[in-house]
Amino acid sequence: MGQREGSGTGLRQAEAIIVERYPQLLRLAYLVLPPDLDRHTRLLRAHRAVQHSLRAAGRRARQGGDPLAAVRAEVVRHAAGRLRGPLPPWVWGLRMWPSAEGLDEAARGLAELTPYARAAYVLCRFDGLGEDAAAGVLEQAGAGDPAGGVRAARSAAAGPGAAGVAPGAADAAGPGTETDPGSPGGPGGGTGSRADGSAGLSAGAGPRSGSETILHPADVHTRPTDLLLRRTRVRAAWGLAAVLLLAAGLTRATADGPDSGLPAPYAGAPAARAALDPARLVQVPAGAWSDTGRVDFTAWPARGPRTGDRALLTRALGAWAAPAPDTAVAVAPGVSAEPPGHPPQLLFAGDPGPGALVVVFLDADRIVRYTEQGGRRSLDIARTGDADVTTAAAVTLTRDAGTARRLLAPWIAAAGVRDLTAPAGAARPLPIGPDGTVTTELPRGAAGERTGDAAARGAGGEGCGPRPVLEVVSSPRIVEKHAFLLADLGGLLPVHLTYTPPAEGADQPPARQPREATGPAALARWAQEACTLGEVDGRAVRAVNLWDFAVTELPESTGRAVWSCTRATHRDGRGDVRIRLRPPAGASLAVAHAESTAACGRFGQHLLAATLWRAPSGHGYQLAAGSREVAEITATGSLHTRTIGRTLTVPAPPAPAPPAALTATLRSGAVITALDARGGGRD
Repeated sequence: MGQREGSGTGLRQAEAIIVERYPQLLRLAYLVLPPDLDRHTRLLRAHRAVQHSLRAAGRRARQGGDPLAAVRAEVVRHAAGRLRGPLPPWVWGLRMWPSAEGLDEAARGLAELTPYARAAYVLCRFDGLGEDAAAGVLEQAGAGDPAGGVRAARSAAAGPGAAGVAPGAADAAGPGTETDPGSPGGPGGGTGSRADGSAGLSAGAGPRSGSETILHPADVHTRPTDLLLRRTRVRAAWGLAAVLLLAAGLTRATADGPDSGLPAPYAGAPAARAALDPARLVQVPAGAWSDTGRVDFTAWPARGPRTGDRALLTRALGAWAAPAPDTAVAVAPGVSAEPPGHPPQLLFAGDPGPGALVVVFLDADRIVRYTEQGGRRSLDIARTGDADVTTAAAVTLTRDAGTARRLLAPWIAAAGVRDLTAPAGAARPLPIGPDGTVTTELPRGAAGERTGDAAARGAGGEGCGPRPVLEVVSSPRIVEKHAFLLADLGGLLPVHLTYTPPAEGADQPPARQPREATGPAALARWAQEACTLGEVDGRAVRAVNLWDFAVTELPESTGRAVWSCTRATHRDGRGDVRIRLRPPAGASLAVAHAESTAACGRFGQHLLAATLWRAPSGHGYQLAAGSREVAEITATGSLHTRTIGRTLTVPAPPAPAPPAALTATLRSGAVITALDARGGGRD
């Protein structure tokens, strides 16, 4: 109770002072406000500053402060602060200005002063405060340099014309007038003289007769605004209100209609409505895949228990067309996120995991997955370019707690999972659900592999843990006895793994084509390079081929080393390659890396790679090897040597010699350079 009474007392004191001294407080705010405001606006803002000072001044008074000083400080703070939006009081149809013409003359005289200096001038010259009392008010109002404001006001008072007001032209004493601190007869004020005996701001401020002119803006003149213009504006306002009401009615009617779930830009366009109408989604018959010459995503039927859930499909299409701010959108590199221009094909709609709703669409060469889980929505878009039996074999629906739920192609007859780092182990069969989904393990730490240290990941299977991959078998109606591997590399679509063995045995060995990585030799080599898959960005890659293009005998009877090129082929045809040298023992050695290249692919079968290798004895050697068409290797620069054949092994030049430049001559006579990040390897 005591606190409530104290709070009320402070407010009542502040209110009494505002009511009693309203003209003087209004004058204080009027002269502190920016001088570039017109008189009508300044007058309204002065009223606002005084009226809005009540609550804060009441708090100050409740805390034991002087109520009058608190009110003055709040008025100054409001008037000197940043001007905000249109707040009351408001006046319509009238223009107002103070009756006291001398007040505007005083305002013009104070225009060069800062707001706090203008406040000090008014407090001392008009309200009769001493300089110390005025500085105290400025300090309460938040002035950074109260004393400086008082000094600036004193200088203005000493200048010619004294801001257009005679010294001491304070308000005449009247009913209810209090003696201000610092005024004649008030506590600690005297006439406001300074200690050095010279006259201060309030010099000459003494009692005045009631006949003196009272300068305050409480008395006003008024006149109407432009009556014809006001009439026109009223008519325009009524017309605008009618238009808004009509638009609101149409919006409500549209919201209640069949397109209520569509984004606003699509609700009125017939073609767009067709593209986002769940009833128009393309749904392929269940057996179409077995009777077509095109075996890719276009042959997938619509599966899942929610293919008829119109509300879910509408939300998914709407999120694709106009994602809400809280919808997480992930778009694979080089893929457009534009909404569909025609009805897309529905591949899946269901709840593959606890609390998860998933919808998968196909739109030309894009696949889109919409997910609702735990109150969150997400949209993932990937590219399906150049898809076939293997690269259109599965789509990832969910990932959660170390497992992934995948939707398999309708031509997949069997599925299993195997550890790529354990080639001797057999694949463990996986049950395929009625809706064509399977659950597989995720590689341990897969979420952070691509952001980690490449050296720490290493190569050769040591230290990266198990690498589970999906092994699937095609239906004999598509390909007989066809099994292949799919690896989860973080993208919406798993990546197809293949292997190309080295070409050996003949003087001019035949070309080898990539083959499925399910045989013993392929599994053994992929086990050695399994951990390098962490370097591949699976969001845009459709296949990774491991090509052992050469075998070389290491010097000092160390054994045989295998030169390999791992090519990650993107769905747009580009390829990123990494050349490695695999010694008989230990991890592979990184030799070269190139991006967006044709090397190691169908149109880049000629290859030369070189590296410096140090034997266990400590001696360094320059090694080089080429693909099957290389007939001769030449080294220039710090080395001058030439060797017939596909491999070169010579002692390395002593340090700090620069690297040698190596070229290879093909059987056709063309010359290629060693592959590096600058795009070597082409003739």
